[in-house]
Amino acid sequence: MASISQWYAGKNVLITGATGFMGKVLVEKLLRSCPDVKALYILVRPKAGQSMSERVQDMMKCKLFDRVREVNPDFHQKIIPISSELTEPGLAISPEDVQTLTSCINIVFHCAATIRFDEPLKHALQLNVIATQQLLSLVQQMQHLQAFIHISTAYANCNRRHIDEVIYPPPVEPKKLIDSLEWMDDSIVCDITPHLIGDRPNTYTYTKALAECVVQQQSGKLNIAIIRPSIVGASWQEPFPGWIDNFNGPSGVFIAAGKGILRTMRASNDAVADLIPVDVVINLTLAAGWYTAVHRPKTALVYNCTTGGINPFHWGEIEHHVMSTFKRNPLEQAFRRPNANITSNYLIYQYWILVSHKFPALIYDLFLRLSGQKPQMMRIFNRLHKAIGLLEYFSSQDWEWNSDNMNMLMSQLSAEDRKTFNFDVRQLNWPEYIENYCIGTKKYVLNEDMSDIPAARQHLRKLRNIRYTFNTVLLVFIWRVFIARSQMARNIWYFVVSLCFKFLSYFRASSTLTQ
Repeated sequence: MASISQWYAGKNVLITGATGFMGKVLVEKLLRSCPDVKALYILVRPKAGQSMSERVQDMMKCKLFDRVREVNPDFHQKIIPISSELTEPGLAISPEDVQTLTSCINIVFHCAATIRFDEPLKHALQLNVIATQQLLSLVQQMQHLQAFIHISTAYANCNRRHIDEVIYPPPVEPKKLIDSLEWMDDSIVCDITPHLIGDRPNTYTYTKALAECVVQQQSGKLNIAIIRPSIVGASWQEPFPGWIDNFNGPSGVFIAAGKGILRTMRASNDAVADLIPVDVVINLTLAAGWYTAVHRPKTALVYNCTTGGINPFHWGEIEHHVMSTFKRNPLEQAFRRPNANITSNYLIYQYWILVSHKFPALIYDLFLRLSGQKPQMMRIFNRLHKAIGLLEYFSSQDWEWNSDNMNMLMSQLSAEDRKTFNFDVRQLNWPEYIENYCIGTKKYVLNEDMSDIPAARQHLRKLRNIRYTFNTVLLVFIWRVFIARSQMARNIWYFVVSLCFKFLSYFRASSTLTQ
């Protein structure tokens, strides 16, 4: 049987969402590990004043492609952009491009989706469900198609505690929902959204569940596989450790903690943080594409791409390693020294929000106003609170994932393919991965130079001295205003100091006796 790399040789591949985080990693991996792939057709839309070709050129300049660029400087010749818009009928693909795609494509990777948790239902439905329907209509016309791989999410069925590798019945028939919402005003849809999504936390997980149903409806006509990654994070090994290019999910939280802005987060220390490195997801995706095309399973296979049931790591452990990493490798111009903590208690969380977030933000904004600048810190904290509030559902509970299909696929790979397309998360060393992840946010998201770490450490020492000075002034102020003017307060103060002194004396004596 041909290896994965050999199978992709000479193949024409269509990728949606290629300019997104996972899509870029997929493109890079195909070009690097399957160098004989014939062409990668990618659906791209103009965005933010950039044309389709400008977006693709910017993507190829990314550091992510440095390893490919060293081996093949002309790799860009294999990338063929196709103008498309997911919100338009027929995906706004021209008749000429439709003819090209239907006559040559061998495998399709559908990565495009909106990943915003607070996306309005109508828009999420359009991007995640209707666009998938329209892509499948195009795919059915492809004369040489061998496999269709759909990227879903492990949380599409997060209303269940145990999630098998099956496609569950949808919360509602997709066509009925689409027809019902079509005539409704956006304000009406907004009002009824909580009732529609029911026990799911957001429109993202809800519409991804519907998209799985849409894909399943075509499983009798196409060779289909569904990949369900959990919380996708920075790369583990490829193309280099810690690569990340966005603030989404845990990345933004890590950066906020490293900058000293985030001081508290509501989560369970003992809950499993089901992070999955992006290169693991992509390796599994490419292997699943090969297996689906070669073995043609009778039903659509689902792959739960998670770590929680195989190599679990907890939010409390992540907090410890993130803080220790940013203290050794601090971010530049931190607002405060990194010192975040996780709590599952609502009242304690609200207390720390008030004391460590809102109060300092008010003081800093007051300082900005007095110095003639525009206040901004409270606005930053409000955005941060909204972001971590959206993550709270996923950081406060556990799920049980079945991974039989992932294990089966791993057993089908040759020793060489297991090395080249490694998705065995049992090998993942979490402390090392989290350290690389944090450093990756510094290098690739914030574009900070590692040579400036000594200056960043000096800045942290300055912040520490400011904090000590502030605490000393505050203590003297409390003494002068409250304790020095009240005999009862002085008595209580002397009692506490005496108790502390006795405790230290006892501890010192105990240590001496032990020695």
